[in-house]
Amino acid sequence: MTERGKEVQRMKKELPIMDEKQAKSDKDYSIYFQPPSLKDAKKRGKEDISVHYESAIPDDMKAIGVGKRYFIRTYGCQMNEHDTEVMKGMLEDMGFESTEDKLEADMILLNTCAIRENAEDKVFGELGHLKTLKQEKPGLILGVCGCMSQEESVVNRIMKKHAFVDIIFGTHNIHRLPMLLKEAYYSKEMVVEVWSKEGDIIENLPKKREGMKAWVNIMYGCDKFCTYCIVPYTRGKERSRRPQDVLAEIRDLARQGFKEITLLGQNVNAYGKDFTDLAYSFGDLMDDVRKIDIPRIRFTTSHPRDFDDRLIDVLAKRGNLVEHIHLPVQSGSTEVLKRMSRKYSREHYLELVDKIRQAIPDAMLTTDIIVGFPGETEEQFQETLSLVRQVRYDSAYTFSYSPRDGTPAASMDDNVPEDVKKDRLKRLNDLMTQIGREQNELLRGQTVEVLVEGESKTNPDVLSGRTRTNKLVLFQGSKELSGQFVHVTITEPQTWVLKGQLVTAQPAKVV
Repeated sequence: MTERGKEVQRMKKELPIMDEKQAKSDKDYSIYFQPPSLKDAKKRGKEDISVHYESAIPDDMKAIGVGKRYFIRTYGCQMNEHDTEVMKGMLEDMGFESTEDKLEADMILLNTCAIRENAEDKVFGELGHLKTLKQEKPGLILGVCGCMSQEESVVNRIMKKHAFVDIIFGTHNIHRLPMLLKEAYYSKEMVVEVWSKEGDIIENLPKKREGMKAWVNIMYGCDKFCTYCIVPYTRGKERSRRPQDVLAEIRDLARQGFKEITLLGQNVNAYGKDFTDLAYSFGDLMDDVRKIDIPRIRFTTSHPRDFDDRLIDVLAKRGNLVEHIHLPVQSGSTEVLKRMSRKYSREHYLELVDKIRQAIPDAMLTTDIIVGFPGETEEQFQETLSLVRQVRYDSAYTFSYSPRDGTPAASMDDNVPEDVKKDRLKRLNDLMTQIGREQNELLRGQTVEVLVEGESKTNPDVLSGRTRTNKLVLFQGSKELSGQFVHVTITEPQTWVLKGQLVTAQPAKVV
């Protein structure tokens, strides 16, 4: 028996016993079955990563979506958002049209996030709602993709309890969507293809970008293996795109008129460390990108361990490199950081912050913080609060720890009671609210450059946009200013929003 056949038999044994009527109605999982393996995902092979430039759309799939509509719901980070742009591009190259109404859709994809348990709960809740729609529209293609699909336990759960799903695929084989869709249409069986081995780098994939901002992947995967994080298993090992491919994509976006680009990677400043044939770092890439005619360049997410002096020196040149750095700390306690396997100390992190502030005095820092990690004492939590007071972040993504299956931390004693976690999270958020308001108050009366994104989500008579430091600004002005740079004087700083007055009705000149 083949390895795939053995895997199919194993999965069938794990499925709950069904009566004969149920068995006849359920799908045959032996077709196109490639389940994920956490054991395989943990491996870090030394195989070379190939770069492919061929078209992702076979000739026989270029019109399969004509007259059909698709709907994609995206959960999670900017990387997932960018993956959705790629899937939209492929679907529209196959003739599909987008819709914001699930009831109109002929295909629905859930692009999932695995970083927190509540993200998975939302996806399974959505699948429960979609079951009725699938029953009403048997021809509807329903797919689950993204990071959750890379988890063995998730695929098992979908197969057992959500057999109406048509396609399951992961983060490494997004470029295979046309072929998987073809199999789903023609086989009428569940198609499961999740590569546990990280995929090669696929260039020239179509993308559907909207607005004046664009995301550009510069690398994939992560080799840090923080004990709480599932990402190294769902996204694979670190692999960087070739510099010429990244720069060519950014130059093309400049020609198209995009105003802001965010460079993406799970650990973006590890870029280039996997190259064996050239010495080219993230700092080198940023130095080349700043010479391209794009008004604003951002990046996320960085790791303190890889934030070197070369990168700081380049960022200090400013120009189109904005003064906003997202620098996740996770904890202010060196002992907790050790258990998290962050591979830096509190002292190292604070030294890095000092270096950044010396080179870029007005840099705005944001961060990620986890409270209630296994073994965290009140004293160690107080160290986190004192670090926050010292750094004075403008904002932070704060989380209460929850274990993720398959991570080393999941086997630790989760000994911080839930009520203690909630209390610590509240105290941290109260502190961040206070500091955020104080930081914004410093901008009262100042005139800032704002990239206008469009109408405010809560008031169509108000425009919203962001400063170079990524602060949200609300002001009154003509809707024709959308997509333009303007100058706004801050008149009413609030905790998370700046309200201001438009200085001139003319777009600002961006130097």
